[in-house]
Amino acid sequence: MVEGQLLDKKSLKTISGKTADFDELAKDCVAFANAVGGSLYIGIEDDAEEPSASQRIPDELLGKLMKRIGELSVNVGISPIRRVANNGGEYIELKIFRSAASIASTTSGKYYIRIDDQSKPLYPDELIRLIADKTAYNWETKVTQNIPWKSADNKKLYQFILELKQSDRVSSFVKDKTESEILEYYNFVDANGILTNLGVLWIGRREQRARLLYAPVVQYIKYDEDGKKIRKIPWDDFSLNPKELIETIWNEIPEWRESYEVADGLFRKNIPAYDEIVVRELIANALVHRPYTTRGDIFINLYPDKLEVINPGVFPLGVNSQNILHKTVKRNEHLAKVFYDLHLMEREGSGYDMMYETLLTTGRPVPDAYEGDDFIRVTINRKVVSVEAAKLMNEATNRFGLRRKEAICLGLIAQRECVSSFQLTKLLELNEKDALRAWIGRLIDKKIVIAKGKTKGTMYCVNNKILQETNFKGKTSLIQIEPYRIRQLIIEDLKKYNKASLSEINERIGKEIPRREVIKQAKYLIEQNKIDREGSTRWTLYFIKK
Repeated sequence: MVEGQLLDKKSLKTISGKTADFDELAKDCVAFANAVGGSLYIGIEDDAEEPSASQRIPDELLGKLMKRIGELSVNVGISPIRRVANNGGEYIELKIFRSAASIASTTSGKYYIRIDDQSKPLYPDELIRLIADKTAYNWETKVTQNIPWKSADNKKLYQFILELKQSDRVSSFVKDKTESEILEYYNFVDANGILTNLGVLWIGRREQRARLLYAPVVQYIKYDEDGKKIRKIPWDDFSLNPKELIETIWNEIPEWRESYEVADGLFRKNIPAYDEIVVRELIANALVHRPYTTRGDIFINLYPDKLEVINPGVFPLGVNSQNILHKTVKRNEHLAKVFYDLHLMEREGSGYDMMYETLLTTGRPVPDAYEGDDFIRVTINRKVVSVEAAKLMNEATNRFGLRRKEAICLGLIAQRECVSSFQLTKLLELNEKDALRAWIGRLIDKKIVIAKGKTKGTMYCVNNKILQETNFKGKTSLIQIEPYRIRQLIIEDLKKYNKASLSEINERIGKEIPRREVIKQAKYLIEQNKIDREGSTRWTLYFIKK
């Protein structure tokens, strides 16, 4: 029972006795309602998995809970249920429903949203974004054309049902349903059998899809080295559903089949310029996560050195370019379920993990996500930055059975030879240093990676023994140079140039030597009366002490 985006635990004291704090509880209910809903387990302490075995929930407490939350919040739907734990103790599961069409608030006029395991206040600009997102969240299940499902495209309907029944991600319970029941299960139709926007998007006829407000249009544009357009393919006639769009884009663009030839010992091997898994995941993400209430085409821009996928709209509230590897907020949750069930994308929260691993496995940098005023751009570099790092990562993954997170972590370190704790935390888009342990812990335990130093200055390097065993042939740098050698280089530099700043010294003795190490060893030399300094802050100059 882990607290997070959909779950929180509260002591029974929160709603009973002198310590009762219904204002705090109302804040959490508002936060869940403005996100995707969730549950509060009231009667279970934060450090416990179950309530006390003797704990009992009186009936009047459930009624009081309903009344007080109703008095302290606006647009919040709740349902308190008495539950019995395995040990016989009772607790309350307070279900909070998502406020799909309106913004929830406290009666004092405050707004909150649930992000991970916290209820965070909404500031004016975020509130405006949430208001805009509310219409996007409701788009899928709205009926706008009054089309009975039997008037849909029969071929697309047949194909959809066939693919569902063949999918190992769909339970037999769903597969055994009738056609109409399956369509209702996936929210393709409403209770009256009329196609929703999602149903029209997937199984509608061309003319029905064309009448949808902002049905997806995709444009592929190829540029030359001077930035001039040399080829353009639009998919703008609305004849294809999302799955057919992905298949057509992959099959009709010959550049996806280009590859590099790299040396691998005595042999040569081909590395695709753009991996199929990455391309498909990028397009699937663009189709699933875009707001369908916003005008704008999806652009696939191919340059000689990179691929860009540009999507209209911005990230959902709570997601940004710094946390995209870890945070997932589904704007079109029913469309996302169809994509997952049909194997068109990875499960929630693992798509970017998969892209990171795939790119690092082929020696490339990780994706770069950028959020503009009204668009999101994800860039994939074509260039292979380290074939040897990719080879090391593959061999270590096979040999030690590394998990995806560990393989990603190893790939980031191997491409750079050594990485500081601060740098690695930033590369992995982690907020807390303690979270790094889940990514790198087993790499250190298995001695694949060696940790040197303490706290933020800790350096993580691939174990030299592993480099030797995998026949690693990467370039040698000064990153792991011993401290006494750095001190000697500083002294030799000052002998030659008389007075210099630390940045000038660092530039001359080796830019790859971490600046903090140069600062640390310069301080040591001052303490040993070997060198001295004058000036302050950035104007400080160092010189040999006479």
